[in-house]
Amino acid sequence: MPERGRTTRGERFEREEAGPEGHIANTTLAGVSEAAPKASDTGALRRTGLLVTLILGGLTATPPLAMDMYLPSLPEVTQSLHAPAATVQLTLTACLAGMALGQLVVGPMSDRWGRKRPLVAGLVVYIVATALCALAPNVELLVAFRLAQGLAGAAGIVIARAVVRDLYDGVAMARFFSTLMLISGVAPIIAPLIGGQILRFTDWRGVFVVLTAVGIALTALVWFRLPETLAPAERHSGGVGEALRAMRGLLADRIFAGYMLAGGFAFAALFAYISASPFVVQEIYGASPQTFSLLFGLNSVGLVIVGQINGKVLVGRVSLDKALAVGLALIALAATALLLMSTGAFGEVGLAPVAAALFVLMSSMGLAMPNTQALALMRVRHAAGSASALLGTSSFLIGAIASPLVGIAGERTAVPMAVVQLAAVLVAIACFVGLCRPWQTGRTSDGKAADS
Repeated sequence: MPERGRTTRGERFEREEAGPEGHIANTTLAGVSEAAPKASDTGALRRTGLLVTLILGGLTATPPLAMDMYLPSLPEVTQSLHAPAATVQLTLTACLAGMALGQLVVGPMSDRWGRKRPLVAGLVVYIVATALCALAPNVELLVAFRLAQGLAGAAGIVIARAVVRDLYDGVAMARFFSTLMLISGVAPIIAPLIGGQILRFTDWRGVFVVLTAVGIALTALVWFRLPETLAPAERHSGGVGEALRAMRGLLADRIFAGYMLAGGFAFAALFAYISASPFVVQEIYGASPQTFSLLFGLNSVGLVIVGQINGKVLVGRVSLDKALAVGLALIALAATALLLMSTGAFGEVGLAPVAAALFVLMSSMGLAMPNTQALALMRVRHAAGSASALLGTSSFLIGAIASPLVGIAGERTAVPMAVVQLAAVLVAIACFVGLCRPWQTGRTSDGKAADS
């Protein structure tokens, strides 16, 4: 049965029978000014579907682009603005915290006023904030502008998912979400590569100029080509208060909270890598920005490959709890190896073994992060939207706390990075074991509470 207070897809759309590719609903949307393609015009339908895919993919890719294109230039920023590494790393923390908090605000706004208006407003603020980052005269203002950039960039994260829910159903929706997840996985691969190449021709400010241009192009596409997908009859005025009440109930669920915290602290280990690796690879081991970008891209490829193996091979054959346990164990082993190498337990080591340990750590995130989210959402029947926002916000906030910790001992040692990573994954394991208790009876093989 449909959820109470929501119409079914058949009530929202008069759609043609979906083909094997899961097309977008192709008849008129209530409350949408742009005419949707007619059923007889399958070519226009496919073109519209491709365009919407590109737009939503761009919205999904914008946050990792804003984060990761900037990474190869972090050492240069410390010199240009005469700021310590720990302070410059706060520019990452501010952007991440902004993306976390913005999701709690923009999601309810889009439910109340529709998708397009909050999205366009968020993109405009994102463009202004990104342009100001390029002009920042000191690190304090750069941190402030990055916070604004993250707050505005959250609009793309939240509303892209909401638009998919509006337009797709069933298998088509699952396939589209898989496409967006693939895009969000590929974006971190190419972002540092692009950033490294930009630094061959300009300085770190040029990275923000390019990001500004990307934001302008994406805003134009949204304004002219993306229709409003939430009919006025389906909007509600519950807003933030209603979302917060749902979140309180979710946090009272011990098992949901366990998976949420396990995923959040696993993300903290990932973000410790993101924040510290530019200094570790370039300043300690003497690699060029281009070499760092290649290594970062290789690690992201590992994450994507393991994530695809998890989704296409392991799911349905191995319980999600077991796959999650293996992922957390591999992260812990990699973090332990990094700590031993950085403290000199193995003598003086080169870049290759450190890069190998970082590759294992990053790739193992493909087991840990999606499974914590899936297992947490299995606990939810009628508050999946609030649960998704809570999972995303908690991960961003915990990751933001980890960022400045990796620079407390300066930029000439990798010990803080390894300590933060190991501590974070040990807390994640403790939350998984102590709160989720996957060995208990009365749970299904996928970790979901069995129906009584």
